[in-house]
Amino acid sequence: MNIFKKIFGKKKEDQPSEKSLESRGKFMPEIKLPIDEKFTINFKKNGGKFLYCENGEEVNENFQNILTENDWENHDACCLIEALQKRFSNFNINFITNCRNATFFITTCENLVADNGSILINSNQIGEKKLFELPDNFIVFATTSQLVETIGEGLRGIKSKNKNQIPTNITTIKHFSLKEEKDFLSYGSSSKNLYLLLLEDL
Repeated sequence: MNIFKKIFGKKKEDQPSEKSLESRGKFMPEIKLPIDEKFTINFKKNGGKFLYCENGEEVNENFQNILTENDWENHDACCLIEALQKRFSNFNINFITNCRNATFFITTCENLVADNGSILINSNQIGEKKLFELPDNFIVFATTSQLVETIGEGLRGIKSKNKNQIPTNITTIKHFSLKEEKDFLSYGSSSKNLYLLLLEDL
């Protein structure tokens, strides 16, 4: 998608400077950002760690980098999705089903929500567990086709994909910095140290 090509493939001078954006009058209409750019800005603002991958090889490389950076090799990982367990089976981690004892949690998501930079998940990813029952450390594997503008758009997508039985336990993760738990604005939410492995599929 265009923002990722910009970030990883073009020079700085190709992008609008902060000064040019500031010079716009306060009554000028808001600049409408592309959905991918909006998500990236809001996700990082929430404290998320973003790893863009052009192919499966880069997914594996970045996954290994996460394990090395955090010293998670030979540690227990909770993953409730069999396909993901197979995808990452060649790495030096132990898959367990008891999430309380795991060092980190690996999952997919339903959508990436651009307008607030959150991750939309449900029982397909986390079963009936509440976020506070899951490890503080998350690795989310997603694709660029999962980007949506709003939570409402994501919910409509869930409903249309699952006409026979709508998943339960629908929630969003929005705070990706553990220190935010002390902030009264995020009280009641469950902050996670979250890495997003985003694979280009468009």
